[in-house]
Amino acid sequence: MSEPKVNLAIFPGMFDPVSHGHLDIIQRASKLYEKLIVAVGHNPVKTEVFTPEERKEMLIEHTFDLPNVEVQTYSGLTVEFARSVGAGVILRGIRDTVDLHAELEIAMTNRIIGGVETVFLMTSGQHVLTSGTLIRQVVEIGQYDTDHLSRLVPLNVAKRLEERLRGSTTP
Repeated sequence: MSEPKVNLAIFPGMFDPVSHGHLDIIQRASKLYEKLIVAVGHNPVKTEVFTPEERKEMLIEHTFDLPNVEVQTYSGLTVEFARSVGAGVILRGIRDTVDLHAELEIAMTNRIIGGVETVFLMTSGQHVLTSGTLIRQVVEIGQYDTDHLSRLVPLNVAKRLEERLRGSTTP
């Protein structure tokens, strides 16, 4: 396999659901790399609200105007996916020191076993407290409507989340 390219990065994640925080990182990273592959992961251990293909579709809807961004699905080790597409960088969004601590060990392992560097991009302030788990809990337990949810996720994602988790949508 050829040497990985540092001008090609992957931004892996579950994206379940796609959030404004994810889209912020994608937008900013698209300006840093010649090509950015948003890598939608599948983890058989986790319960997924949306299929990888559904998440890919939602991401494409919100990144179609970024010509250097491509969305793909994958399963298995992220570092193996990075190597398979020739990426020299795995990009990770970091919200806080807890995220950083969790990502450091993975980053070192990816460099050792795959020769791929990890670059951390700090999440914008307004998205620091947003996580996929929190968003799903708000939808499942809370009494918030689509307008409130659209502060955390794009409107079309909010509607799909409500439909999937509550079985109905609000107008």
